[in-house]
Amino acid sequence: MSLLVTDDALAAFALAPGFSCAAGACGLKKSGAPDLALVWSERPCAAAGVFTTNRVQAAPVVLDRETLASSAGRIRGVLANAGCANAVTGERGMADARRMQALGAGAIGASPDELLVLSTGVIGVFLDLAKLERGVGALRGPGALRTPADVARAITTTDTRPKVAARAARLEGGGVTIAGFAKGAGMIHPNMATMLAVVTTDARIAPVPLERALRAAIERSFNRISVDGDMSTNDTVLVLASGAGPAVAPREESAFTDALADACASLARQIARDGEGATRLVELRVTGAASERQAHRVGDAIACSPLVKTAIHGNDPNWGRILAAAGYSGEAIEPAKVRLWFGERDEVQLLDRGLPTPFDAAHASALLALDPAVVRLDLGLGDGTATLWTCDFSAEYVRINAEYTT
Repeated sequence: MSLLVTDDALAAFALAPGFSCAAGACGLKKSGAPDLALVWSERPCAAAGVFTTNRVQAAPVVLDRETLASSAGRIRGVLANAGCANAVTGERGMADARRMQALGAGAIGASPDELLVLSTGVIGVFLDLAKLERGVGALRGPGALRTPADVARAITTTDTRPKVAARAARLEGGGVTIAGFAKGAGMIHPNMATMLAVVTTDARIAPVPLERALRAAIERSFNRISVDGDMSTNDTVLVLASGAGPAVAPREESAFTDALADACASLARQIARDGEGATRLVELRVTGAASERQAHRVGDAIACSPLVKTAIHGNDPNWGRILAAAGYSGEAIEPAKVRLWFGERDEVQLLDRGLPTPFDAAHASALLALDPAVVRLDLGLGDGTATLWTCDFSAEYVRINAEYTT
């Protein structure tokens, strides 16, 4: 299971064939760290995006929806900034997003409607266009950072490290690569999306099946994680296909979707593991549900429970909190059929058909201290299953978010 990538893996990470990248610092981050990232292809790509369902949506989200619709999914690149979300900024924010789009397009010799933009940072702050213009101008110069690892670092905010993932899919015409990077550590909750992510592939695939594959992949990855139950205003996942590799035949869409979902799931797990203040990943496996939807909703309630997450942080096998969260999920579970275990290989059962079982508390506590900590809940109602990922909840999360702008 992928948790946080090692420095060696990060250094070896590469985008899919057909893509170039650059990163730099323009001063949007107070720290002076890199805060601009540009990914592009020399020829138009098939592209698809899925965006936050928060009704408060940042200017880049609105603009990218418009751009994907008007370009029929044909895009040359993505320009992203950290340090300013450009959210809740009104007409000026939209104008600034369009200016950012034009600057990025100019840097790669594209038209503005061939470029997508991403922003992350504090809400309610206007983009400093003077800094942005200087920074984008330098991205094609000799001082720009050129590795995909640099690009992945440039979009981080409270992340402790960047998130990258790569997978391969074998098609009849040969192998294709799927490689992406993401940021996210706080304001993470599943209802698409849950952060910023850019995924590249060299597959030759049309925009419509590419979007179909992305939406299916997200349901099995980014929509299955939660850090704190808060959904951001800027959340976006984009996928660009350069077409430099083999074509994806209609009968091969499933194999391509599986590889895309696997890459996205790796990024999603890394985000959950790097949740603000987190010390471990928590994997929730809900089985025996009447449907996959029911399993997902029950698991979601458990993943979002501060009481469950704080208990796991303290290695406290307080299973009543898990059962209570399942009970208020809104799903018609039957408590008398529920069974519960901690752990994977050396598991401990805590509930059997709704009743407590004798268990070794020290052993159960030790299982919760593992990374990842595995919690398995069987509802006894059917064959529906869902796996979700969250993290423990520590006092450090409160400190980070109490001081976010100060």
